[in-house]
Amino acid sequence: MSWIIAISIFIAGIFIGYIVSRLTNKTQNQQISLKKDLDKSKYELEQYRQELVDHFARSAELLDNVSKDYSKLYEHMAKTSAELMPNLPTQDNPFAQRITTLEQVKNNEPIEDEVMDHQPRDYANGATGLFSDKAATVRDDEIVMSEPQVKAS
Repeated sequence: MSWIIAISIFIAGIFIGYIVSRLTNKTQNQQISLKKDLDKSKYELEQYRQELVDHFARSAELLDNVSKDYSKLYEHMAKTSAELMPNLPTQDNPFAQRITTLEQVKNNEPIEDEVMDHQPRDYANGATGLFSDKAATVRDDEIVMSEPQVKAS
């Protein structure tokens, strides 16, 4: 009978020791707290990402509406300027030059400036770069745009 009492006291001691160590163990409580904070942060990040996606979708929709309204306004102005001033010279009518490009945009055709007769080259003529001794030559069909040099003062 004393063995049974000893074993039951031993099991009760293990149980009480486990509860006491669980309550007094600060690292375990910190881990639980950090886990909760991590889960909360992940949830907030996911909400932020969804709000960002919604924002960009709404912004794209609004920009599309603005561009359509602008196109309608421009088309209206071009038509009414042609109707109200039919004898006006083309250089005096600000919409006369844009009417042809407006029709191309309306038909989803590329504008003349955007049409390429040839594929772009992925190489330069001759040696180029910092260590080239020769001045760079430019063909007639190439467009060179130089940027103005800004002096630091």
